[in-house]
Amino acid sequence: MKLSLFCDSHFGINTSVKNEVLCLTHFVLGFAHHFLHAHHFYHLEIIFCFIKFFIRKGEIQTMAELKLDSSVRYLSGVGEKRALILANMGIFTIKDLLYHFPRAYQHRGKVGLLRNSYNGEVGAFVLTVSSQPHTAALKGRMTMTKLTAVDESGKCNITFFNQSYVSKVFNIGDTYRFWGKIQRKGNMISMASPSYEPWSEEKPLPEFYPIYPLSGSLTQKYMSKIISAALEILEKCGIKDILPESLAEEHSLLSPRNALRIIHDPGSYAMLELARKRFMWEELYSFAMAISLSKNKTKEARAPVFSPVDMEEFYSVFPFSPTNAQRRVIGETQADMTDKRGIGMSRLICGDVGSGKTMCAAAAMFMAVRNGYQAALMAPTEILAVQHYNDLGAVFAKLGIRCELLCGSSTASQKRIIKKGLKEHTIDCIIGTHALLTRDVEFKKPGLIITDEQHRFGVMQRASLGDKGKGSHILVMSATPIPRTLALIMYGDLALSYIDEMPPGRKKVSTFTVDESYRERMNGFIEKQAKEGRQTYIVCPAIEAEEDEGLVGLDFEPEKEKNLQKLKNATEYADTLRKCLPGLNISLMHGKMKPKEKDEVMQSFARGEIDVLVSTTVIEVGVNVPNATLMIVENAERFGLSQLHQLRGRVGRGAHKSWCILVSDAKGQNAVSRLEVMTQTNDGLEIAKKDLELRGPGDFLPDKEGSARQSGGFEFRIASLCDDTSHLESAFEYAQKTLEADPLLQRPENSGIKSLAESYFGIIGNTVN
Repeated sequence: MKLSLFCDSHFGINTSVKNEVLCLTHFVLGFAHHFLHAHHFYHLEIIFCFIKFFIRKGEIQTMAELKLDSSVRYLSGVGEKRALILANMGIFTIKDLLYHFPRAYQHRGKVGLLRNSYNGEVGAFVLTVSSQPHTAALKGRMTMTKLTAVDESGKCNITFFNQSYVSKVFNIGDTYRFWGKIQRKGNMISMASPSYEPWSEEKPLPEFYPIYPLSGSLTQKYMSKIISAALEILEKCGIKDILPESLAEEHSLLSPRNALRIIHDPGSYAMLELARKRFMWEELYSFAMAISLSKNKTKEARAPVFSPVDMEEFYSVFPFSPTNAQRRVIGETQADMTDKRGIGMSRLICGDVGSGKTMCAAAAMFMAVRNGYQAALMAPTEILAVQHYNDLGAVFAKLGIRCELLCGSSTASQKRIIKKGLKEHTIDCIIGTHALLTRDVEFKKPGLIITDEQHRFGVMQRASLGDKGKGSHILVMSATPIPRTLALIMYGDLALSYIDEMPPGRKKVSTFTVDESYRERMNGFIEKQAKEGRQTYIVCPAIEAEEDEGLVGLDFEPEKEKNLQKLKNATEYADTLRKCLPGLNISLMHGKMKPKEKDEVMQSFARGEIDVLVSTTVIEVGVNVPNATLMIVENAERFGLSQLHQLRGRVGRGAHKSWCILVSDAKGQNAVSRLEVMTQTNDGLEIAKKDLELRGPGDFLPDKEGSARQSGGFEFRIASLCDDTSHLESAFEYAQKTLEADPLLQRPENSGIKSLAESYFGIIGNTVN
C-alpha cells in the first residue's frame, strides 16, 4: 500500500502503468536487497533509477492510452527537456498542442518552372538531381555541399551549408520538391539551403506547408511531426464541441475534429477559411462567455439602495451648466444607485478629452454623501489627484461636504488625521492616489468607489480599492474614447456611458504635420508664443540618446524608411533649444525623475513659470494648463493615434487659439496615413476607431503590471477585433442564452466551455468587482 502511494506521489503515473511498476519494483527491491547486503552499503538512488527505468518502460508501452488531456511529454520524441520548452510556449497537453496553430503557410503546391522564375522569388520547384552531391570543407569547421538539379526548362545549382549529411540523401535521378529563394545571375539559377521533400506522382505532397511559432531548439520539422502524432490521437479519441449546436448550425461550422485537421493541413484556401471561421467562433464565444460570467458575478454584488436627491443643488454651485450628455450620464448613474434590487452600480464613463467626466463623477459622489455614505476617488498620479482635489474641493465645500486629499507626499501627521477621519466618518469624500490602498486606510461607511482609469491602474490595484469598499457602487472613468467593441473586451462587466458632447466654447486645436526642414520656423513660433505669454509642450520619444521610454511598438516599414530620422531625445533637445532660444525659461521632465521632482516641474509649468516644457510621454493625462497653446510632438510616427490625441488634448483648454505640430520625416505609407488622420479630425472616438483598425487594441489594454500595453493583437489567435466586430456581438448573445438556460454551466454539454471561459479570467478580470 505504501509503495502504491509512493508511485502516485513521486511519479504521477496512471493506474495501468502503476500496476506494472509495482510488480517490477518488487523484483527490483529483491535484487537491491541482495546487492546491498552483499556489498554492505545502502544507496536508495540505485532503487530509484531502476523504478524510473521501468516507469519509462511502462509509459512507452501505454502510448495507445494517450488522451487529449495527457501530458505532451508522453508523446514519442518529446521527453522531459522538450516538454519544458513546450511548456514555456503554453503547451502542456496534447490538446494544447493541437491548438498551437500555424502562424503562416507556404503554398508549396503551386510548382513553378525554372525558366519562369525571377531573382528573389520564393517558391516551389520539382527538380531531378542531375549530379552527385559534393561536400567541401570551409574555414571555421564549416562545410558546403553542392549539387545540380533540373526540370524540363533549365538547371539549378543548389548549395547546402553545414548540412553535409545531404550528400547521402540525394542520388542522381531522384526527384524532389524544393522550396526556397531563387537567385539569378544572367542565365545562372541557384538556391541556397532550400527545404526539400521526395516527390512522387503516386503520393502527392501537401499543398500547404504550415509554419509554426517556435521556441528554443524546436524546428518546423519537429513541430510538424509531433502535431501529426497529436492528430492521430485526435482521430482516435475525438473532441467535444464547446459551441452551442444552434450556433454551429446557423453558421455552417466544421466540427472541431475536422477543423483541427484542416488548419494543420489545409488542402486549399477555401478549406483553410472554413477552419479559420470555426476557431474564430470558438475564440469569440469563449471570450464572450468569460465576460458574461464576470458580469453575472458583478450583478450578484450587493450595494446600498440610495434615495433620489435634488441634483439642482449640486448644479447650482458649479461655475458652468452641464451639457445634455453629462445630464444623461448622471441620470444613468443615479438609476444604478437607486435600483431597488440593491444591485451595485458597475459603470464605465467614457468620453473625449475635456468632455466633462469629472463632473459626472462628482455628481455620483454628491449623491452618495447625501445618502449618508462615504465616497473615494483614486487617481493614477499625485498631480492629477491634487488637480481633482483643487477642482472638487471648493465645490464640495459650498455643499457642506467634507473632502480631503491623501497622497504619498502627505505628511505623517496629515495621513494620521485623514485615516482617523475616514474610520470615524468625519470625512465624507477622499481623493487620492495608490496611498488609498494601504492596509490602514479604513472606511466607516463606504458607498461609492471611483477610479480615474487613465489606463494606468493594474488589476490588483483596482481590486484592492474595491475590497476596501465591499458592498459599494463602482464607477470607472476612461481617459480616452474607446470603441464599443473594445469596451466590451476591456470592461465587459461594466455598463457603458458615453459623453458624446463637448462643453460649449471649447476651441478646436489646429493640427499640422511637418518634417525636419521646418525646424527654424517652429523655433520662431515657439518664441512668438512665449512673447504673447503662452506656453509650449514639446514631447520627445526618448530621454537620452539611444533610449526609448514607454513607446508603443509600431510596425515600421524599413524598406521605405531609408532616411528615417534619429530619435529626438528630451535631454539633448532641451539643451539645444536653450542655445537657440536663450531668452526663454525651458525645463525638462522625464520618467527617470523622482515623482516629487516631476510634480514640482509640472506645478511650476501650471503656474506659468516655465515657457517651454520638454518632456517624454510622462506629461500627465488630464492635467489642466489653460495657458498652454502649442504642442509639438517629435518623431510623431512613433506614437499611436490615440496617444497623439491625448497629447493634443493638453492644449486648447483655455480661451486662446491652440496648435499641435507633428514632426516626422517618415515616408512609409502606414505612417503617413496615420498622421493624416490627426490633421483631418479632432473626434476622439473616430481616432480611436482608426487606431484600432490600423494598430490593434494594444494602446487601450493594460499589461500585467497595469501599464499601457504595446501595440498588437489581444489574446485572440484567429479572430480579429476589427474584422469580426459583428460576430463578437453575436457571440455575446449566444453566451447570454446559454447562461439563461444554465447559469452555472453545470450541464455536461457546457463543461468544455466552462473550463475554457474560466481560463480567460486571468486576462479579463481587469475591473473592480
